Amino acid sequence: MTWRKRLFDLFFASLLVIILGPILLGLLVWLLFKEGRPLFHVAERMKTPEQSFNLWKLRTMTVVEGDQGVSGGDKRSRITATGAWLRARRLDEFPQLWNILRGDLSFVGPRPPLREYVERFPELYGQVLKSRPGVTGLATIRFHKHEDRLLSRCQTPEETDEVYCRVCVPRKARLDLIYQRHQSTCYDFDLVFQTIGNLFRRR
Repeated sequence: MTWRKRLFDLFFASLLVIILGPILLGLLVWLLFKEGRPLFHVAERMKTPEQSFNLWKLRTMTVVEGDQGVSGGDKRSRITATGAWLRARRLDEFPQLWNILRGDLSFVGPRPPLREYVERFPELYGQVLKSRPGVTGLATIRFHKHEDRLLSRCQTPEETDEVYCRVCVPRKARLDLIYQRHQSTCYDFDLVFQTIGNLFRRR
């Protein structure tokens, strides 16, 4: 990560913490009232092929011991009504500002993968994770909705895993590597504004 990209992340993450902090506190109180504890979902993700970190989100699903793997249609019944509302607006990702301030994430980059997929596709993620993972990115903007549709049709963890590995992993990696070749501060601004625009259109 270049110093310009890190400065970009620190400045805007700090600004958003100040602006959105009261909203996050309000969401936490609302979640506590509606769903109870835990308020956060903390999951291991990979920052590099060797280095992991804890990714923070607001909890949107009922808690199941030993839960693992990507979310497909087999997990749809666990999404709470509150969680569905948060996911539709990506408000569940507010806590990732903490990950940005810590340096685990950038605003823009490939979405951080689970360890199991990094271990199963070491050459692919060895290239993808040369970029710092991000909250949004080219793959998120271009492929996220299609990925949701594909995985929502899966009825078992095995089917979800098969579709994710066969279709989602290579397509997202291709887009992540396109971003990597063209990364610049201006491009990051453009992708952030596209993400914001998509949120408003989704609403």
